[in-house]
Amino acid sequence: MGLKKRLAHTGCKHGVVGISGGLDSTLALLVMVRAFDMLEIPRNQIHAVTMPCFGTTDRTYQNACTLTKTLGAELTEVNIREAVTLHFRDIGQKEDVHDITYENSQARERTQVLMDMANKLNGMVIGTGDMSELALGWATYNGEHMSMYGVNASLPKTLVRHLVRYYADTCGEETLSSVLLDVLDTPVSPELLPPQDGEIAQKTEDLVGPYELHDFFLYQILRFGCRPEKVYRMAVYAFSGHYEKEAILKWLKVFYRRFFSQQFKRSCMPDGPKVGSVAVSPRGDLRMPSDAVSRLWLEELENL
Repeated sequence: MGLKKRLAHTGCKHGVVGISGGLDSTLALLVMVRAFDMLEIPRNQIHAVTMPCFGTTDRTYQNACTLTKTLGAELTEVNIREAVTLHFRDIGQKEDVHDITYENSQARERTQVLMDMANKLNGMVIGTGDMSELALGWATYNGEHMSMYGVNASLPKTLVRHLVRYYADTCGEETLSSVLLDVLDTPVSPELLPPQDGEIAQKTEDLVGPYELHDFFLYQILRFGCRPEKVYRMAVYAFSGHYEKEAILKWLKVFYRRFFSQQFKRSCMPDGPKVGSVAVSPRGDLRMPSDAVSRLWLEELENL
């Protein structure tokens, strides 16, 4: 309904979304289809853009294509490898150095493609990033961090997963259900590093921690204002038998460090609907200085 209102308010008849074969872009596309149907705008005016590059695997590429075609949206492929390679040459980045510049250059090139396509079509870019990623700052600044309307902005990753599974179970279309279930089974990854033996090499939860833990932390901290010690005790109780105490403490420290250090990305995040009782938009629930310091919170965890 939020997207429907934005489209109607602006008179926009075209939507552009980057489709990766991952969870977030899958849900964003499903939401766009529902909104366009309600407004009686043809689905082929949804432009799903797949932009393969160095880290794209055949699995996610095929899922992105199948999903788009099954839903009746317009599929466009823009291979960004050549453009990113040229950009590397311009800024003096070596292609065999797989650092943050190597990764973020791809994300920003994709966003530039989407924005310029939206201009060409007189449409708007629909953002795909979810609230868990925003909380952790797991987004490239002015890359996938930016859009003209972020439909998943107040949905935690665990809820994104639940919604996609619900759609798969209830859509009544075998092909669509099959591809959605495979998307659910695919490791969460930005796919910015080269695959290993054709498989995803960069798994987000190996790097920043399990999303089910981070979503639990986020809810207890923002909804109830719990202190670090209480969040830790509740997480130990809630996840007993699933995670060791040491692992919970490790990822809770990661959460606080990232949550505080990455506020600057949330301070200028795009508009999006509020879903549920927790959100991180500076225009809604979260009033937080970009340079707030996490020292007191981390000290409490160090003293447990």
